[in-house]
Amino acid sequence: MKTFRLLIVALLFATAASAQSYTGNVRNGDYEPTVYLISVNEVENVSDCCCNARQAAALNRMAVTNATQDYIDTHRSGFQQVEKPQFVFTSKNNRFSFAVGGIVELRAAYGFEGITNNIDFVPYDIPIPGNYNTRQKFTMDASTSRVFLKSIANTNALGRVTVFFDMDFRGGAEGSYTPRVRSAYVNFLGFTFGRDVTTFCDIQAAPTTIDFQGPNAYNFNFATMLRYEVTFARDRLTFGVAAEVPDVSGTYNDNFARLHQRMPDFPAYLQLSWGNDRESHIRASGVVRNMYIRNLGTDKNTSLLGWGAQFSGRIKVCNWLRLFMNGVYGEGITPYLQDLTGSGLDFTPNPQNPAKIQTMPMWGWQAAGQINLSQRLFVSGGYSNVNVERNHGYYSEDEYKFGQYIFGNIFYSLTPRCRIAAEYLYGTRKNMSNERNHANRVNVMVQYNF
Repeated sequence: MKTFRLLIVALLFATAASAQSYTGNVRNGDYEPTVYLISVNEVENVSDCCCNARQAAALNRMAVTNATQDYIDTHRSGFQQVEKPQFVFTSKNNRFSFAVGGIVELRAAYGFEGITNNIDFVPYDIPIPGNYNTRQKFTMDASTSRVFLKSIANTNALGRVTVFFDMDFRGGAEGSYTPRVRSAYVNFLGFTFGRDVTTFCDIQAAPTTIDFQGPNAYNFNFATMLRYEVTFARDRLTFGVAAEVPDVSGTYNDNFARLHQRMPDFPAYLQLSWGNDRESHIRASGVVRNMYIRNLGTDKNTSLLGWGAQFSGRIKVCNWLRLFMNGVYGEGITPYLQDLTGSGLDFTPNPQNPAKIQTMPMWGWQAAGQINLSQRLFVSGGYSNVNVERNHGYYSEDEYKFGQYIFGNIFYSLTPRCRIAAEYLYGTRKNMSNERNHANRVNVMVQYNF
């Protein structure tokens, strides 16, 4: 890993060294990157000096402008998305460019009157019952700092080709700072190949939180996929469909055993957007999945159908107010609800007949608002909850039944790339036995984007 990091650093320094002394700052809206021309047009003879110099300067300015526009056009905003890069390297004709950027952030948290057994605020992980060691907890964490690389090629055959890779340091146990790949994909002609946020997730439907997990009814997870998206009707309608590697988490007993999965999950969505910059939208999403298990009683393989439906959106009410929401219902869809990912509740043995297995009905919703007090300052708050329904009773008394997530925060930008924030969180968890517990947390954060 150390050798890999040194190679990356060496590559960046070598590229910067090979660039000519020409650099440019181009402002487009609030985006003002530094663009390095890796190859510039040079004057070949003194007699044509003035003419060639003017032509070269014009071509260089065009390359800088076009490269900047590429990164504006391909920028994706939303929950846990990176900012536009500060440093862009482009060829003189802008046939190829690449950018490097990232986020350095430090979160400090203090939990009191109940805590979650997680570095993030996850209602599922609130211990029931609490004890002397769950009353207070202080943490500091920089593992969500991130590095990303992005390249854009303007080709004749495939049009604009975008390659994106980003990583954080959440790959190991808490405090280990092990690098973890988040996204790694290539996109062209509407197709996305690689690893990205699941297609079932509406990345603009969740509010900004210091808490890395976010609202417990949201569904921000990554998947390896093949996806196709197309926008039509004057850029107002977007349709997307994908095949994604499944993540199945069920509860087994002596009558059933795990099997390798044989079918991808199939999520799809249709989105309607409006507004000057299509800043508002609503989206209908669905997902179908087939989960394979081994029935040891019959000595045969079997499968269970999982499905989910979601309605989500972000609405710009006016310049100072934005609303966020999503609601989801389904059976056997734990990867698509933050609180239930990895919980073993895609399916459980039937409580009335342990020789049978059943998918679990589940649903949740979240709603939030953001008030922009100025260009640098905003406040937001919201509510979220997740429910798992009883099906022929319940399999275990300590099985998760209900969780809620309440937050309020304030963000202030010291500079366009540096911001500070503070946040209060309250959550509860209730089990099938109706035992419950709660947790409180205060978060603060310092973040710098580059």
